[in-house]
Amino acid sequence: MVQDAHLRETKAIHRRTGRTFYYATRFLPERVRHQTYVLYAFFRVADEVVDDDRDLTPGEQHEQLRHIREAALGRAEADDPVLSAFSEVRERTAITDEDVAEFVDAMLTDIEKTRYGTYEELESYMAGSAAAVGHMMTAIMEPDDPEQAHPHAAALGEAFQLTNFLRDVREDVVERGRIYLPQSTLRAHDVTDEQIERLEVDEGFRAAMREELRRTETLYREGVAGIKYLPADCQFPVLLAAVLYAEHHRLIRDRNLDVLSATPSLSARRKLWLLAKTRWHWAWNGDPEAVFARVSAVPSAAGDRQESEHVEPLPAQ
Repeated sequence: MVQDAHLRETKAIHRRTGRTFYYATRFLPERVRHQTYVLYAFFRVADEVVDDDRDLTPGEQHEQLRHIREAALGRAEADDPVLSAFSEVRERTAITDEDVAEFVDAMLTDIEKTRYGTYEELESYMAGSAAAVGHMMTAIMEPDDPEQAHPHAAALGEAFQLTNFLRDVREDVVERGRIYLPQSTLRAHDVTDEQIERLEVDEGFRAAMREELRRTETLYREGVAGIKYLPADCQFPVLLAAVLYAEHHRLIRDRNLDVLSATPSLSARRKLWLLAKTRWHWAWNGDPEAVFARVSAVPSAAGDRQESEHVEPLPAQ
């Protein structure tokens, strides 16, 4: 059992830094919810080494992440309540050492790497930063058939992360000098890194965003298709998380695909509306795919939101 002090610490980190996911996490059963706080706090502790601690040299970042990995795996003393709690959760669940190591290795990649040549290259990074997260979340939920659940969980984890990348283009390039949009997609639409660094939106940039939105939405459909393999008391919270994350796509399209002048964010009012709408449809139809298709901003595979193909440019200012 995770100590109460450690649980309070991990919950506070989750609430402060992962507001969209935290909103859905509150609907998980207690046996999973408390462990989710621990997992998310662990992810943030590692992520903050490369994103938020500007005083560390690359060598010091490498050293800190290696220590985090060894402590999380129980191979070194955990000198942090989050690492202690995570190590305990890992020992009690089916979280694998491979997923833990792969996640930390992805954080190590962020120290030096700021561009991704192709989607396949980005996908390799997300195997640790997103798919491994999906695997760990699945492990603490303990589905009856993990083999069926894991591929869908990985797809949903990647969809969440891609949504973050699409939403946070401005923040990533301004604050961290990173561009996660694949270079191959940008070049296909005549978009340069320098243009993004200047925060200039044109029709090429909109076309690149449109292409990556469609790719991400394919992953949402694949991920949501596996929610039925999760325990019954975990299905609605995971579905709600998918609806909330995907809603950023509506915000992005409402801004005519401009994520460079400002970063879109969900208001508390909008989250409450999506919660009510999703819960109402869930009460009438317990099929995650059907509810997601009805409620979310992700278009059906057949329609693929035709209007997203014909977004009119904003008038000149």
